[in-house]
Amino acid sequence: MRYRVSEIAAMLRTPIGRWQVARGVWFRCWPLVSVLAWLHRRTLARRTCLIAVVGSYGKTTTTRATLVALGLPLHRQNLWNAWSDVAGAVLRIRPWHRHAVIEVGIDDVGQMATYAALLRPDVVVVTSIGTEHGRSLGTIETTRHEKAAMVRALSRSGVAVLNGDDPNVVWMKSQTAARVIMFGLGDSNDVRAAQVALDWPHGTRFRLETANVTRAMHVPLLGETMLYPILAAITVAEAAGLAFDAVSPRLTHLPPTPGRLEPVALPNGAWLLRDDFKSGLETFGPALNVLAHVPADRRLAVLGEVTEPPGSQGPIYRDLGERFGRVTDSLVIIGSNFQRYAAGARRGGHDEATLHDAGSSVARASALLLEELRPGDVVLIKGRHDQRLERIGLALQGHTVRCDLERCEVKVRSCAKCPMLTKSSLHS
Repeated sequence: MRYRVSEIAAMLRTPIGRWQVARGVWFRCWPLVSVLAWLHRRTLARRTCLIAVVGSYGKTTTTRATLVALGLPLHRQNLWNAWSDVAGAVLRIRPWHRHAVIEVGIDDVGQMATYAALLRPDVVVVTSIGTEHGRSLGTIETTRHEKAAMVRALSRSGVAVLNGDDPNVVWMKSQTAARVIMFGLGDSNDVRAAQVALDWPHGTRFRLETANVTRAMHVPLLGETMLYPILAAITVAEAAGLAFDAVSPRLTHLPPTPGRLEPVALPNGAWLLRDDFKSGLETFGPALNVLAHVPADRRLAVLGEVTEPPGSQGPIYRDLGERFGRVTDSLVIIGSNFQRYAAGARRGGHDEATLHDAGSSVARASALLLEELRPGDVVLIKGRHDQRLERIGLALQGHTVRCDLERCEVKVRSCAKCPMLTKSSLHS
């Protein structure tokens, strides 16, 4: 995004504006820092085994799980996954680091090939292929082709760790001469999970099955979809020659990634299930599945907008409304799609008394929930990252939230750390 001089001057008057300007300057350093990173990778960092994590969904949790599995601190994780941040992650590798794990994201054609040439990965993990970048990358076939550029960069001595339950990821097996290891829930995978059971709110139990290990495990992440990062991490650790008995205890203490199926206890005895960081169409089903299996007096949901919905929006929102309508006791809709969601929810069993229109206001949604939530309830919050529905959860936890912006593109990971959270949006 380009700013006029007057806009930059205004931004420099606020803490969050200064942060945004600094991020913009860092972003524009890519031509320089990419060259430095390219040289660093081929000299001081040449002996480090570099693991690149790519895919449409699940990259951040997979990166965190892989770091933990390898015995690396979570502070090694890069907060952002494109351009100068990728180069910066390479520059932070030290000659004595045996492993480095770098998450890589794209939003346009040709970017992944650029990152692959920079990183020269030894291991590539592909989590999933979805519709999230439908507007920039177009079709699923284009998306998988672009993300496969990192897999193509592997040498014959490298390892491709692929989600064997996603046909578009399995396709990438044909794109490399490297060793391929599949992970997932299906029986054909090399590393797989079976007998999966939700242990709300503590995590998920399952049986791990590999060629070398069959073991009961418990991890603090919720639901089947969150087992994929765990399986990927175990696969990477096994490929690196680490003993399972060393890896398993580390993963049993991995906390949920904020905003990705994260359970939060509320002061009034209710529970919040945060899944507000991403909202590609494929992410709604796993969130609903967890909510449906949570033991609760009542199940509620706050539904925001789908990120880049593929195809006609009306049928998509009506279908989601119907699916959530069958599982929930009350729905709060935030954004411009109340009528579409509500039409589906009525087919799913709701009536006007259980459908609430918050407009585009997180303050309105928070007030509706504060009035309605009771001990024993569980509320799922699901929406686009730029809607910043995290603010609803913060309000439910008792934080002062005055920011009521409809959209926010500021590059901060968490609203809780934003200096404008307690400021009125009129003065933001």
